[in-house]
Amino acid sequence: MKDNHISRRKFIENSSIALSGIAVLPANLSLFGLSNAAKRLRVGVIGVGSRGRGLLSLLKDIKDVEVAAICDLREDNILAAKKMIAPSAKVYKDYKELVNDKKVDAVIIATPLYLHYPMAVDALQNKKHVYLEKAISYDIPQAIDLVKQVERSGMVFQVGHQYRYYGLYKRIKEIIDKGWLGKVMHYECQYHRNSNWRFPVPAGMDERFVNWRMYKASSGGLMTELCGHPIDVVNWMVGAAPLRVTGIGGIDYWKDGRENYDNVRVVYEYPNGVKSSVSSILSNAYKGYGIRILGDKGSIIVTQDQARLFSENVKREIGTVDGVTGATKAVHYGDGEVVDFSDLDPLKKDPTYYALVDFFECIRTGKKPAADVYTGRDVAIASHMANIAMETHQEQVWKPEYSV
Repeated sequence: MKDNHISRRKFIENSSIALSGIAVLPANLSLFGLSNAAKRLRVGVIGVGSRGRGLLSLLKDIKDVEVAAICDLREDNILAAKKMIAPSAKVYKDYKELVNDKKVDAVIIATPLYLHYPMAVDALQNKKHVYLEKAISYDIPQAIDLVKQVERSGMVFQVGHQYRYYGLYKRIKEIIDKGWLGKVMHYECQYHRNSNWRFPVPAGMDERFVNWRMYKASSGGLMTELCGHPIDVVNWMVGAAPLRVTGIGGIDYWKDGRENYDNVRVVYEYPNGVKSSVSSILSNAYKGYGIRILGDKGSIIVTQDQARLFSENVKREIGTVDGVTGATKAVHYGDGEVVDFSDLDPLKKDPTYYALVDFFECIRTGKKPAADVYTGRDVAIASHMANIAMETHQEQVWKPEYSV
């Protein structure tokens, strides 16, 4: 065993709960198919564009769930959705008619950001369970109020932060909590793409309607649409919302009339001095998505579907490095050890599949979602704080009323 990284054997041996006691997924896999005796749930999907149809493709594999209704303003989206999964689903153009449909038990909302809050509120007030894609709100006051709306409704409310249901991240959370990385003080997160992030505009359609992510009236841009995922992961790992944030951004590459930034870089501070940097750019996709979790005894480097665990050389040899006396000599880390989570993901499904299955299980059993309105509120507020910090060039501080 090399002493510059943690071996797989040590990784497993040091965890008395790694393969058994951490009940992340139940041993009975019937949860993922749902028994034939389960009550059939009728679902309405509001917004069947690219994300909505992605959700539809996963719903078709979940037993005892019927897509009873779909809603979208675009006829091409409706036609594509009906071909995919819902040929007999009732079609609505007005979402309010769908949430008033008494035959619908739950709604899944996958619409542009500015519509999330009003649609969720209307659904809750019509006694519908809600699965809402992130971010949960267009601004901070909406996020705060949505918590009150959910608490009053008594309905299940789940947010589309699907990584909370992903075995890989559950294993990483376990590693951090057991102290294998030592004292974790830094997270480095990125969500990079090399794309203008635009969709083609069909003839006769409004460009702002199709490319709503580009404009401030309808979206929070990169912070709410992409960075929300790593922000949620760090909140989960740290066990707290950030205390403050500062950052910079701009429209420096895609100068095409958009209003939201094409590059953002922000730094959050959490309790006990923990820092998390988050960047998203649209001009380079090298190592596109990733999180680096840095502790004084080890690090975890997370990519889209894998993580590698590295140990630090805890014997800090002091020498001369690059002519600087007293510097710590560099350590060769090798390739690290792959974090094994296969026992937590027996079906090899997309994380969103597990999130949707859990949503329906919550409806049936009354248990609480892992990604609920409170975690969703914290991510939405953190994202909006970052946008305000970048636009005003002023640090933003978490206020007590954000957590009430």
